[in-house]
Amino acid sequence: MSAAQATKHGLAAGDAAAPERPDWTIDQGWSNYTPAEHAVWKTLFERQTKLLPGRACDEFVEGMKNLPIGADRIPDFLELSEVLMQRTGWQVVAVPGLVPDEVFFEHLANRRFPAGNFIRKPHELDYLEEPDVFHDVFGHVPMLMNPSIADYIQAYGVGGLRAKKLGMLDKLARVYWYTVEFGLIQQKDGLRIYGAGIASSRTESVFSLDDPSPNRIAFDLERVMRTHYRIDDFQESYFVIDSLAELLDLATIDFAPLYERIAGQPEYQPGDVLPTDRVITRGTGRYHDAKRRQAVTA
Repeated sequence: MSAAQATKHGLAAGDAAAPERPDWTIDQGWSNYTPAEHAVWKTLFERQTKLLPGRACDEFVEGMKNLPIGADRIPDFLELSEVLMQRTGWQVVAVPGLVPDEVFFEHLANRRFPAGNFIRKPHELDYLEEPDVFHDVFGHVPMLMNPSIADYIQAYGVGGLRAKKLGMLDKLARVYWYTVEFGLIQQKDGLRIYGAGIASSRTESVFSLDDPSPNRIAFDLERVMRTHYRIDDFQESYFVIDSLAELLDLATIDFAPLYERIAGQPEYQPGDVLPTDRVITRGTGRYHDAKRRQAVTA
């Protein structure tokens, strides 16, 4: 394994790093975490829990309150699963990092959430290419306590297996990205975060709600399926749902006719605003425009 691969986890580390089990699960190895790793969790946990009041949605706050998650130690997946199973029938299974698509969907379809068992290094607190235990557990697991999200993510797993066979995985992946990872929700007291990619990020928790740069657009399924997203920086647009019941409705949709309808249709860039969009906030685009200018002059 090369030095570069040694810093990667799971699928990103190459075929040689695949675990023995075909479902890619491993033992969490909770007793192997070092004091330094628990300290990283503590730093991340404390700064996010101070930041998220008034930003995270009610369901996230409620889920966090009822789970065995605290600042002092990385959570034990068995303890999390015991509570989740009683509430929504989900469990958390440890994986070494990113897993193949089919493995990921198979786990979700069976109400198993695959979570990386590693944690980022102290110099990676604000940005990490791969999802680690903080992103997966702090960001995702509280929302799995909600029945609507629990059913939606299971339906996504079932749909993902089908979309891959139909060659439409990229379209469905955009739905997951703009909801489960980077979704906003309209509550009676304002816009709130429910996406794990935002909830687990100090900088994007602020950017997504407070910065004038990004667009905030009402969620429309076909629109989202035709929209590219950013994997290397803050999102240029966030899509907003009115309630988690809206996601539960998506769980019952037959996507096959949608795939047929959008096949060959024009695709949209992350910062596009369309005449048909219901715009909640039209962004200035200043942040990403500046980054693009820097790239040109570099």
